[in-house]
Amino acid sequence: MPSLCLLLLLLGPLSASVGSSEKIIQQINAEFNEPYTYFVNSNLQCIYAFNHTMLRNKTEGVRVSVNMLSDPKGPPLLFVVRQKEAVLSFQVPLTLRGLYQRNYQYKDVGRTLCQPQTRAESETQSFYVDVSTLSEKNATYRLSVTHLGSFVLGTEERFSFNATPSQPQYFKYMFPEGLDSVVVKVSSPTAFPCSVISIQDIKCPVYDLDNNVAFIGMYQTMTKKGAITVQRKDFSSGGFYVVVVVKTEDEACGGGLPYYPLNPDIPLDQGSRQKTLDILVSPAISKNTYVGGIIFSFGVFLSFYLLALLIPCWEKWRKRKKKAGLLNSTGSLDDETASLLGKSPIGQKYDGCGYGSLAENSLAASLEDGTDSLVSSGEATYSYTERSLENLVARPRRESLSSVEEDDYDTLTDIESDKNVIRTKKFLCVADLARKDKRVMRKKYQIYFWNISTIAVFYALPVIQLVITYQTVVNITGNQDICYYNFLCAHPLGSLSAFNNILSNLGYVLLGLLFLIIVLQRELNHTRSHMYTKQLEECGIPKHFGLYYAMGTALMMEGLLSACYHVCPNYTNFQFDTSFMYMIAGLCMLKLYQKRHPDINASAYSAYACLAIVIFFSVLGVVFGKGNTIFWIIFSVIHILFTLLLSTQLYYMGRWRLDSGILRRILQVIYTDCVRQCSPPMYVDRMVLLVMGNIVNWSLAAYGLIFRPNDFASYLLAIGICNLLLYFAFYIIMKLRSGERILPVPLLCIACTSVVWGFALFFFFQGLSTWQKTPAESREHNRDCILLGFFDDHDIWHFLSSIAMFGSFLVLLCLDDDLDCVQRDKIYVF
Repeated sequence: MPSLCLLLLLLGPLSASVGSSEKIIQQINAEFNEPYTYFVNSNLQCIYAFNHTMLRNKTEGVRVSVNMLSDPKGPPLLFVVRQKEAVLSFQVPLTLRGLYQRNYQYKDVGRTLCQPQTRAESETQSFYVDVSTLSEKNATYRLSVTHLGSFVLGTEERFSFNATPSQPQYFKYMFPEGLDSVVVKVSSPTAFPCSVISIQDIKCPVYDLDNNVAFIGMYQTMTKKGAITVQRKDFSSGGFYVVVVVKTEDEACGGGLPYYPLNPDIPLDQGSRQKTLDILVSPAISKNTYVGGIIFSFGVFLSFYLLALLIPCWEKWRKRKKKAGLLNSTGSLDDETASLLGKSPIGQKYDGCGYGSLAENSLAASLEDGTDSLVSSGEATYSYTERSLENLVARPRRESLSSVEEDDYDTLTDIESDKNVIRTKKFLCVADLARKDKRVMRKKYQIYFWNISTIAVFYALPVIQLVITYQTVVNITGNQDICYYNFLCAHPLGSLSAFNNILSNLGYVLLGLLFLIIVLQRELNHTRSHMYTKQLEECGIPKHFGLYYAMGTALMMEGLLSACYHVCPNYTNFQFDTSFMYMIAGLCMLKLYQKRHPDINASAYSAYACLAIVIFFSVLGVVFGKGNTIFWIIFSVIHILFTLLLSTQLYYMGRWRLDSGILRRILQVIYTDCVRQCSPPMYVDRMVLLVMGNIVNWSLAAYGLIFRPNDFASYLLAIGICNLLLYFAFYIIMKLRSGERILPVPLLCIACTSVVWGFALFFFFQGLSTWQKTPAESREHNRDCILLGFFDDHDIWHFLSSIAMFGSFLVLLCLDDDLDCVQRDKIYVF
């Protein structure tokens, strides 16, 4: 056969010159694995005829390889492969277009032929390779058609190969019996050149070039790692093609754009874009693993419900046993002691100090200690023998209010007292800042719950609609670069691409609901206890539960919106995952402040307005913050100014005005106190907190301005968390300095919550994916499941962070239980 090609090569010019006006078609009966070197011109066309036998139970791929030997300038060669059920055509040099209208030309081209289905046990098929050109000069080429022995992929069998932009590769995989889902894993030792992995049905034609690989099937870009979960139900043929295409440019994978300033058509060396890859097809998880993951998720969090049910039963049994011992030792109780024990003088049985399942409440705890003193602390011991509850001078209140509105909460019955005199005392007690009518204050703080419930409904509905649209677009287009999953541990269910990432958010919802139930129980017990112990109304931190309800609702919404975000995680919808984190951080700070400042805490409207501004800046940061110097300057200035204004508000307890004379008054205070008298600040503790807060916030503002992090939403959340931790640490330190104590239950909650937070943050910083990079670079961080073969590191973060948030809420709920029977004029404000 080579001798025939040589003869044709010698006779070719003569035939072309003699019959220049007529088209000569030369047909050659060709053989596999034989190279054919020949030429064509505008008057000469060659047809190569191939025959091969196909067996039903054995599939061999057929590959056509062409190398252009003559000068690539001028009209290209056209190769047309005619098969029984398909036609494949390509030109040599192959021109592939990149960005900015760059054309990349390749002289070496290799294409795998589509394999039509074989109906008979053995079938001989013919196909033809037509070679033609419009060039008047002879164009020389080398043609080779070979069999691919390793065309069919096996399960759990690793296969290595090479690919270039003009020599793509694809392989066939058939589902074995009993296997309904597999994970196709593709890896490469080098990040570049950038490549595309595509999963296509076994149909002709196969789209295997850079300019058409995205037309059909599922596909994703990759550098070093790629993984696609494939289900049998999506492919009627019972199998699929794995197509690997090397891109002409690396910008899609985060690489740089090559610089070719002069020549718009760039001939490239094949070796410069060659990539070595490995394919491994592994079975996906079974249905039993899905069921096990679901049962595990519900079991973990429902155990908290069981624990919350057992603890009050144990406390009730313990208190009854203790009270029975006291009754046996004293013989009888007078009316006052019975009242303090939570029993009505007429013999009604009620545990008056039980505020909830997690409370060690003050009266019962003190009586169990066998002491007369109800609260004993490090520096002072407060005894009700010094100041009896019955002798407390309660301020007269209006018993008949025509209407209780929030507008009335500044109308005090002791109108003769000046707020400026009370709130500017050097040492304030809770009694000074708990002077307003409790019904008015209860309604004020209940607005927090109703407002956040309304916000949640109007926020969640469009979010759910949007993520459903995202998932639909992913399923229809097959573009898996839209969403940033951990593809090595993304288990689909129905239309959802990563069901495990959604399921792991269940803890936020269930534990948020449990916290609401605990708060409701506390509120009911608190209301019932005051029906029998009226003397306790002027004791302890004022019990306002509206913020607690808002916190529980925010935790539930965080779970819902985090699940929505993980339907299709990317940089455009990351604010869904963080919006209610801002809410939680803000509400926790407000609750800490409210404990000692119930009368002057922010209203729900102003608090949510500030949080709305924070979310607004979060959106602006995502859209405009990446590398935008002007945005970061504006944000840093606003951040510092807001910190200064809030510091002034907290230092003066709200007794200052923001008007045109504010600068003059600030300068006057600085001159009078610092320059002229050099006197120390009047409120030293508050000043220490605010100085530390300003140092932290100014440092965070400087960090953002200098480094300008790409993840602006997380940066903004870090600001809120740092301020919350600073304020909580200050609160604990001041509580201990004031001679108060932390009871065993909140102390245990603090210890356990801190440990859980530590483990949670460890798993959070594993970084299995990141939308700050390209989808291909993000997949380099993907890792296999580590829990039950179903959950990854980020799922464990969801589990642990929901438990840690729940524990943090419990700390706030019972942190000041040691003060429940301490008179409010002996509880310091800080």
